[in-house]
Amino acid sequence: MRTLIAAASAALALSFSTPSSAASKTDCHAHAIRELQRLSPQGHAVYQAMPDKKQFMQWVMCDDLDLSLTTAVHESVHMLTEQKDGYLLIDGSVIRRPKELERFMPPRQVSGAFDKSDIFVQTYLRPGAASSAQDATYLFDELNAYTHDLNTAVKIASLNKRSNGHAAHRDGLSALMTFVMKYVDAARQQNNATWQGMQQPAPRNVVRTLWSQAETVLASSCGKPDFGQKDRQYIGFLCSHKNGAGLTELLGRAPVCASQCLPKGTASLE
Repeated sequence: MRTLIAAASAALALSFSTPSSAASKTDCHAHAIRELQRLSPQGHAVYQAMPDKKQFMQWVMCDDLDLSLTTAVHESVHMLTEQKDGYLLIDGSVIRRPKELERFMPPRQVSGAFDKSDIFVQTYLRPGAASSAQDATYLFDELNAYTHDLNTAVKIASLNKRSNGHAAHRDGLSALMTFVMKYVDAARQQNNATWQGMQQPAPRNVVRTLWSQAETVLASSCGKPDFGQKDRQYIGFLCSHKNGAGLTELLGRAPVCASQCLPKGTASLE
């Protein structure tokens, strides 16, 4: 979904490009990278890690640095994960992608638990949609990319120039966390082969590492009330005592509820 929106914007910008606008774009891109380095060293590290910097810069729209820089980080994390055959973490380390994940039950099997009109369900879980619907390797890839995405968004929030608030940065990560929680619960309850596989050292380490990183970043965003549109629904799911038994076993603790992201007086929403 991030890719489609940004690609359309990039194509439109290119169709109207002139020599003077190209020079202006170069200046804008240099400014964008300076701001990213100043405000989000971890996001800038993703830019630095890209062998071909043009693949990062193709997402950067000069009239929307807030959204486009987070998109550039998100998409670059996907590319780097493929290149390294491992999940690039926010601290710069890489955790191996276990081949076992390919043999786990398809994440699309949990799509029926959610509103089929939900854009994140349609994009990441609908049968025949993205790779994340078929292969758990890519479900965790999306979880990691959205973690980097939101982490960057929180740090560069001051670059937002919208008069009507920020983009819904928190929706993506909270949605993917919800899907992962449901997926792990479904494996525990319905698919013994996948559940047993998740408890092996390498897959379990991936779940623990990526989930803990996501929890930390989600909590860090709670001070920004205008960072989401559907985030309350997703976080309510994450906080419900009815969910998360599978993750509790894999983590060796209960998942952290980012209740500070919910309105005061809200127990849990589903």
